[in-house]
Amino acid sequence: MNKAFTKETDSDGDDDGAEGAVPPLPAGSKNYITPEGYARLRDELLQLMDEERPKVVEAVHWAAKNGDRSENGDYLYGKKRLREIDRRIRFLTKRLEIAEITDPSVHHGRDQVFFGATVRYADETGDERSITILGIDEADSAQSQVSWISPIARALLKSREGDVVKLVTPGGAHEVEILSVSYPVPRPAAA
Repeated sequence: MNKAFTKETDSDGDDDGAEGAVPPLPAGSKNYITPEGYARLRDELLQLMDEERPKVVEAVHWAAKNGDRSENGDYLYGKKRLREIDRRIRFLTKRLEIAEITDPSVHHGRDQVFFGATVRYADETGDERSITILGIDEADSAQSQVSWISPIARALLKSREGDVVKLVTPGGAHEVEILSVSYPVPRPAAA
């Protein structure tokens, strides 16, 4: 079959997550995000649209003028990169449209766990851990950040310092004790 009549497909179909598989939002839930997380996603979107995409379009245009496109590595790579960028732009646009910006600093000084809290807890063996509960699109497990829909976050939400909560995992149920809860300090209002 002639290559001109084959459909170019992306290996992941219509998954707009592109870089790193981001879990879908639970049905009927909101896309909570901190103001800082929203700003990061918005900055990434603008950088892709205003800087990276135009550079790749220019490179593809240049490569297309060089003749045979079927064996032109610059053209083929550029088109693939362009699809990746467009997929990421669609994903970010959708997520930012449904984002529910929630400022965790409004809870500063409280001892109850809400979205945006940094929680220090101890498990049954006495091992202590600290996590920050953030939105799906901004949580980074390497930074001890978890999504608000994760099992540990769901177990901790609405509890208070000193409470012992049950954490249900595939390995069974465990008890964790909340040692401390903290929130970012509110920023002074702009004059």
